Amino acid sequence: MEANALQFFIACVTAAGFGLAIAASLCGLAQGMGLKAAVEGIARNPESSGKVTVTMLIGLAMIESLCIYALVVSLILIYAHPQAEVIASLLGAK
Repeated sequence: MEANALQFFIACVTAAGFGLAIAASLCGLAQGMGLKAAVEGIARNPESSGKVTVTMLIGLAMIESLCIYALVVSLILIYAHPQAEVIASLLGAK
């Protein structure tokens, strides 16, 4: 039982790490593409800079929220699982 709990914990930490790395990298790419498109739009039509900037900021905030959701899921995987007490006893925590 204890070995299975430790293997489950290792799998959760690995999944959380890979999930957060993928989410952060893809969110960074999406934000870069959005910023590039906004700057190109402003360069073509400088009069629309106010509307483009507001829309871009809202879009960037929504993209960033996806990365924050991935962080929350990763933290849940690491800290809120049913065998936390067994793992804590294995690692010597009180």
